[in-house]
Amino acid sequence: MARIGFEELDFQITPMGEISLRRRHDPHLGVEVFEVKLNDEYLMSSLFTVAEEELATLGLAAVSGDALDVLVGGLGLGYTAVTALADARVRSLTVVDALGEVVGWHERRLLPVSNTLLDDERTRLVVDDFFDLARRERADDAPRFHAILVDIDHTPTHRLDSTHADFYTAAGLRALARHLHPGGVFALWSDDPPEAEFLALLGEVFPHVAGELVSFDNPITGGVSTNSVYVARL
Repeated sequence: MARIGFEELDFQITPMGEISLRRRHDPHLGVEVFEVKLNDEYLMSSLFTVAEEELATLGLAAVSGDALDVLVGGLGLGYTAVTALADARVRSLTVVDALGEVVGWHERRLLPVSNTLLDDERTRLVVDDFFDLARRERADDAPRFHAILVDIDHTPTHRLDSTHADFYTAAGLRALARHLHPGGVFALWSDDPPEAEFLALLGEVFPHVAGELVSFDNPITGGVSTNSVYVARL
């Protein structure tokens, strides 16, 4: 549906509220911009993908070896996933999103990276609750992952849903670690700078932890903005 200034590619009512995918042309930058809005909150924009890409780059850089099996929690616009696929060591990529509507956007090839994701035989898109998956006991024959990359909540303390809170505890992180191979890596995107309290919490579970500040040009403000990526390795 076309409206002034943007085109609404999809609008759905989900358990988390109203979600929409919008496309607009930015006349100042001369580019097409894709945006996701949940209720009255802007979740993501294709103008700002550096930190999402760095989530995959930094996370996989911390993993040794080849034939890597990678899990991405949170599909969104797909930039973390396609950056992971650019690493030739990745053998399989499982991307989990709780909203089938978001997975459907890519299956309908509505987004700039959808073709790259769907045309790569290593990719599997799954509709599931990542946090519920992390809580589950891992069966003996269930797969482990060499890297788990997560971009869902805004920060460890600013969450999209209150039910995610238990993930950001020592018990929640230990449950997640059961799904990793020895030496495996957990990496997490955050909208805020690295928090000392969460780094200390990660250190209770993972022997090696770091918080990386990611800077990028902001075409809206004309300045530089920052996000961060936590990297924790068993």
